[in-house]
Amino acid sequence: MATYLYKLGRFAFRRRHFVALLWIALLTLAGVGAASAPPAGNSSFSIPGTEAQRAFDLLEQRFPGMSADGATARVVFKAPAGHKMTDAAEKSAVRKTVKELSSGSEVASVADPYAGHTVSRDGAIAYASVKYKVSGMELKDASRDALKEAAGHARETGLTVEVGGDALNATPETGSSEVIGIGIAAVVLVITFGSLIAAGLPLLTAIVGVGIGVSAIAALANPLDLGSTTSTLATMIGLAVGIDYALFIVSRYRAELAEGREREEAAGRAVGTAGSAVVFAGLTVVIALVGLSVVNIPMLTKMGVAAAGTVAIAVLIALTMIPALLGYAGRTVKPAGEKSRLLGGGRGAKESGRPNMGTRWASFVVRRPVAVLLLGVIGLGAAAVPAASLELGLPDDGSQPVSTTQRRAYDLLSEGFGPGFNGPLMVVVDAKGSDDPKAAFTKVGDEIKGLKDVVTVTPATPNKAGDTAIITVVPKSKPSSATTEDLVHAIRGKGGEITSATDAKLLVTGATAMNIDVSQKLNDALLPYLSLVVGLAFLLLIVVFRSILVPLKAALGFLLSVLAALGAVVAVFQWGWLSGLMNVEQTGPVMSMMPIFMVGVVFGLAMDYEVFLVTRMREAYVHGENPGQAVVTGFRYGARVVTAAAVIMIAVFSGFIGSSESMIKMIGFGLAIAVFFDAFIVRMAIVPAVLSLLGRRAWWLPAWLDRALPNVDVEGEGLRTEPDADEAKELVRA
Repeated sequence: MATYLYKLGRFAFRRRHFVALLWIALLTLAGVGAASAPPAGNSSFSIPGTEAQRAFDLLEQRFPGMSADGATARVVFKAPAGHKMTDAAEKSAVRKTVKELSSGSEVASVADPYAGHTVSRDGAIAYASVKYKVSGMELKDASRDALKEAAGHARETGLTVEVGGDALNATPETGSSEVIGIGIAAVVLVITFGSLIAAGLPLLTAIVGVGIGVSAIAALANPLDLGSTTSTLATMIGLAVGIDYALFIVSRYRAELAEGREREEAAGRAVGTAGSAVVFAGLTVVIALVGLSVVNIPMLTKMGVAAAGTVAIAVLIALTMIPALLGYAGRTVKPAGEKSRLLGGGRGAKESGRPNMGTRWASFVVRRPVAVLLLGVIGLGAAAVPAASLELGLPDDGSQPVSTTQRRAYDLLSEGFGPGFNGPLMVVVDAKGSDDPKAAFTKVGDEIKGLKDVVTVTPATPNKAGDTAIITVVPKSKPSSATTEDLVHAIRGKGGEITSATDAKLLVTGATAMNIDVSQKLNDALLPYLSLVVGLAFLLLIVVFRSILVPLKAALGFLLSVLAALGAVVAVFQWGWLSGLMNVEQTGPVMSMMPIFMVGVVFGLAMDYEVFLVTRMREAYVHGENPGQAVVTGFRYGARVVTAAAVIMIAVFSGFIGSSESMIKMIGFGLAIAVFFDAFIVRMAIVPAVLSLLGRRAWWLPAWLDRALPNVDVEGEGLRTEPDADEAKELVRA
């Protein structure tokens, strides 16, 4: 592989005009496709295989036109002090609002608070329920705007009016922190390379790659039913790996220049060696993202595949566009150690007297491997302890910032009707096979009334055929509580008894039940997903490193860093530690998608650092150094680059912590802390300590497996003279 990539790098350097025009043409084509494509709506949302989804599907059949999974909104009214919602003036204002709400083209129905008896006992609070024909993810902006305007008109009458429900999703606000993160990335690149031109190359190529990927997603959004979250994930991951991969190749190019090679030769060797690491690092990221399909949530699968496509583009850009741009840059990109005139006065590389920081650190670890290993493992183990208390769930309006209307509506409903009122359960009774459907409906209602944590059970509402009914159950506890989850399981536990007695089937659905089912589905998929991703990457790394123990160590180190990161997430977002510093206004269960999402993203980035750092070590070992020296050599050339890449990723991900949306805030914090743990503790401390302790055994591979595996030549042996390559192979066998 190294020989092929070496030729590709030299070709791109020589034919830079052709390569640059090709990528510009692709970017233009993708941009035109995105501009000419019809506006993308929000993607549909379904959770195959869950009871809540089966109930929604049944309601679509038995209650045609009901839009069971349609968006809902609750417009909550509170009377001024000294007044009640039953007063004439307040009634008039509410009914005027109800009439205004009913005029929307996507509105299926609006329930009048006075006709539906949705006024609190003390008369202070009332609400109107709005049902839409389409789901919250498919609702048009015009319908949301009409909802906001109706609430605004009601406020002008002196009422306190807030809107909750999934129809009015808050637009996440990241503020300036995300921009600051990218700015920090630019500063780190400038410090790393000592040149504005060299620092600008990774940013430029990453932006081009993300531009092509996101534009392609926009162009295909309608036919493939891709939502806005798909492009958000693709942007995040594409920017991250795009900068990383370009950084690795530019850094190796400068190192080759420092060894006295001509620029075209240096570009070829940089792509042949660091480019090989980029290819395999990219493959691990693609495996992790495509592997999200095992969860069997269509939206998550599409997000993973689209992001994987963006990563593939980043790899191709790093292998071709970077050497082409290096050709344009010419002598403005200095050899390693030299600074530009603007940033360093044009000083040359330092004489090789005092070793750099990476060399000094690696030498220390090689001398004290046991102490470093124990300290790293114990530290990460302590950070992972809170993960044992991990509780999964999906956030509701109660987790929104108090500044949002959704959160204020949630609090008003809790005040007037109790916390469980924000998460009613919809029980669907399928009595098509029952001899007496009415008796079945009555029995279900009676059975549910006898359960704990139940406040209200409404009478059954049958369909026209009389063979299916809906019963609404209001719990005592808030939707995200473990008590409400227990109630859902208790109701479902009555299903067998109901079927035996009446031949009717019982299904529980609604937003709260759907959230519980999604959390359970993601929790059940975590272990298979982890096994698939780590297993495939383990096999891939065996091919890369031609070793059993090095890939095993890489996988175990990754698991340790992810557990530590999950522990930190639990401590902050579930227990409330440092919640003020992180601006976490409401603690609660960790978002159910967080663990599996973190595993996929962090695993890919962790393997980037592993492949780049350890291939340098193996390259040194293959070329004759003893195991301890090889570790030091790997850090001499790779530590600075990996450190810069990790700091950049931490800065980019930390930018999302400033979001007003709790889910995005949690993802940003989780990814940032996971990269910190993995890059600086696992890869920089535990990895060299373990390799030092293992010695030559780290690179051992059974002879039969060595013969069976393809020789991908990541170390660039094929770029040496033939006698040197043969000598290197003999050293590995020894």
